[in-house]
Amino acid sequence: MDKQLIQSLLEQVKAGHTTVEEALVRFRHLPFEDMDFAKVDHHRQLRNGIMEVVYGESKQPDEVIAIARHIYDKNKKVLITRVSEDIYKALSIEGSTYHTASRIIEAGAADIKNGSVLVVCAGTSDIPVAEEAAITAAFFGSATKTIYDIGVAGLHRLFKHIHFFDEARVIVVVAGMEGALPSVIGGLTDKPLIAVPTSVGYGASLHGLTALFAMLNSCVPGIAVMNINNGFGAGCLAHKINMIGLS
Repeated sequence: MDKQLIQSLLEQVKAGHTTVEEALVRFRHLPFEDMDFAKVDHHRQLRNGIMEVVYGESKQPDEVIAIARHIYDKNKKVLITRVSEDIYKALSIEGSTYHTASRIIEAGAADIKNGSVLVVCAGTSDIPVAEEAAITAAFFGSATKTIYDIGVAGLHRLFKHIHFFDEARVIVVVAGMEGALPSVIGGLTDKPLIAVPTSVGYGASLHGLTALFAMLNSCVPGIAVMNINNGFGAGCLAHKINMIGLS
C-alpha cells in the first residue's frame, strides 16, 4: 500500500464514502501479512519508496503465485522477477505482461513516467540483465530509454548515441566479458552511472567476477557497482536517483 492509496482511503472516510470499519479492514495487514511460509511486506513502499517485489528464482511456483496474488490484491500492482512463462500463465492477472528476455511479470505499472533513465549494454548477451533494469525503473515510474550492443569491441557504435548521455538523469551500464564499458562511458559523462556486471563470458570471466572486479577498480570516480546480474537492483537505484527533485 503506497502513500496515494492511503491518502485516498482516508479522504473517502472523511467524505463519508467509506466507513471506519471498512478502512480498518484495508489497514489490517500493515505493516506485513503473515502467510506462514512468507511475510508479505505491504508497508515497504511507505518506508523506502520501493514496494515489495517477488523474486521468483528458487521459490516453488505455488509460493510465487500465492505471494504475488496477495501483493496484487492489496496494491493493484505487482512486479515479479526471474520467473517462467508457465508461472505467468498460472497467475493470470488481468492486464499483466510477461517479458521473455528478462523473465519479469508486471501488472499495474505507473501510468506516468518521469525524468530520464538511460540503460545501455555492451553486447546482445547482456540484454536480459539490461531489460530487468529498464523494466524495473519504468514500473516504478521512471521514463526509460535503452541502447543495446554498443560494447568496446566496436567503440564507434557508442559515439553515434552519445547525445543520449546528456539527456539522461542517470545511466545504467550493463556489461560482461572484461566489463570495460562503464569506465568508457563514465569518462564521457557527468551523469550518475550505475555499472552492472554480467556473467557473460568465457572461462576466465569467472561467471562475472572479472567484470565485477574491473568495474570496482575503475579509474573513473563516482561509479556505483551492483552485484553480478543484478539488473533489478540497478533499476531500483536508478529510479531513486532519477526521482530526486521530481517527486
